Amino acid sequence: MRSLNWLATRNGRVSAFFFLYLAEGLPLGFAVTAVVTQLRRQGAGAAEIGAFVGALLLPWALKWAFGPLIDTFAIKGLGRRRGWILASQVMMALTLIPLMFIDLPTQLSLFSAVLLIHNCFGALQDVAIDALACSTLAQSERGVASGAMLAGATLGQAIGGGGVLFLSGFTGFQPTFLFVAAAILLVTLFIALPMKEAPADAPAALAGSRLSAAVTALHDSAVMSFRSLLSTRGAFAGMLFALLPMGAMCLGLTLQSNLAVEFGLKDDQIGLLQILGTVVSVATCVLGGWLSDRWGRRRAMATFIALTSLPVGWLAWEMQGYGWVMPRPAGTSAAPASLIAAFLVACFFYAAFQGLVLSTRSAIFMDVTDPRTAATQFAAYAALANVATALSATWQGVAIEAWGYPVTMTVDVVAGLLCLLPLAFVSTPRTIDAEVTGDGGAAGRARKLALALGVGCLAWLPAWHASAQLGALLPIANTFFSLVFVCAALFLFAGTPLLGDSTVLRRSRWLGLALLAMELRRFAGSSAGGMQGLAGVPGLALDVYLYAVPLLAAGWLSALTRRPQLTQGRGQRPVSVGADA
Repeated sequence: MRSLNWLATRNGRVSAFFFLYLAEGLPLGFAVTAVVTQLRRQGAGAAEIGAFVGALLLPWALKWAFGPLIDTFAIKGLGRRRGWILASQVMMALTLIPLMFIDLPTQLSLFSAVLLIHNCFGALQDVAIDALACSTLAQSERGVASGAMLAGATLGQAIGGGGVLFLSGFTGFQPTFLFVAAAILLVTLFIALPMKEAPADAPAALAGSRLSAAVTALHDSAVMSFRSLLSTRGAFAGMLFALLPMGAMCLGLTLQSNLAVEFGLKDDQIGLLQILGTVVSVATCVLGGWLSDRWGRRRAMATFIALTSLPVGWLAWEMQGYGWVMPRPAGTSAAPASLIAAFLVACFFYAAFQGLVLSTRSAIFMDVTDPRTAATQFAAYAALANVATALSATWQGVAIEAWGYPVTMTVDVVAGLLCLLPLAFVSTPRTIDAEVTGDGGAAGRARKLALALGVGCLAWLPAWHASAQLGALLPIANTFFSLVFVCAALFLFAGTPLLGDSTVLRRSRWLGLALLAMELRRFAGSSAGGMQGLAGVPGLALDVYLYAVPLLAAGWLSALTRRPQLTQGRGQRPVSVGADA
């Protein structure tokens, strides 16, 4: 077995990355399609399922943080990247086994926590595979290898989702955990284990602690990402574009599985729907890239985004006409055959249009990426896009229970069109100099971003004070403010280091940690009178914290905008604050 080295030949390398990405797609398809279908069939609510999927996607939004870890450490004797792949795949398989013994949906929180750990190893594996691809693939191989990776990930999702649903009809659902774990281990045994990295591909000797070096590299990567995202108007618009949902998204998330169960589709029918939709999406991915090269990137993307609205809007209209508004328990009422037909048609057209969007999105991110920081900046865009997907899954689950399907789908259509605003400003630098030094407007963009985040933090105060009046809208508002607090914290971590002032850096980091801790509010009950407390912390103290931290953050972000050299990095010439975007 160990005499076979997949990395020794061109065909071997392409095949290896196909199967490695297949192992990566398996658990994702399993969780988002197969597990979600079973949760809905067993009575879990749309909000629970939305929060479940949103939490599972978070490790993929943070996978950029694994890069410095993989670059700094290596498992002795296994290779710099291969060791991480082997360890990640084994842990992915092992963390699936305990899930067989967790009762759903009564222990959904425990199930979600274990699956979240599983997805952390999945994201770690993804970063290690990409790093291995960059170091082993020749320039002439990268195009076909990228296509093989996409095909492998898509096939893995289809097997883990639709394939598992087919299998569950014969074995029941619990044994399918073993099937997914065994499939991952087969790739480990026959692909990852026989691979051999070049002997020279080993971590360089580092002075001092490797952990300290990894933390420093993570810090530098965050600062570099921040600087590159502000360097040109196109890069900044690309950041806003990535943070917004790119077209209607609900038929690509949990809403499709919810409706399939409610309409009475069997597991094998849902599996077939998912597999065929995946095939259609892969085919249109190729078409979307080809069309965007000929029509122009922005024109093609705007067209494709608008197209995703059509099947979602049409299905919302049909459901409203049939009176299928609020979620219904599976099996309690039969859906008309014509409504099921409309659902299937909408799903297939949506899959086709989503494939067009996905391929063009990657091309747009490449267009606005600075060649000097290509890996860092592109990874940042991908991470922000994953954040948008996770938040969409979360708020849509809450909205389905609060508003019903037609209204949620209509809001999804409107929200999906908002990304057309920053898309209008997404463009490549006009000059070669702009690619290297930026266009001179980074300071103005940083000021505006700090002000916007400060206003967002300030808006939390009246929203939380009126939380009792918000009622069912409170979870949706919470999702929005979570995005504000996380973005503000990232700004304080990665933006203020460019000031070069140690006092400012230290205070910003502490305030950033306090903003991240605002997420603890989700684990404490609330009432019209305030918080009920958390882990021994009195409710009054927690209430004071929830008012004081956003207020301090708003004031601090406002103060940062008045500093004379907001985006000056060490060793760089000062940048005028008066420069505009």
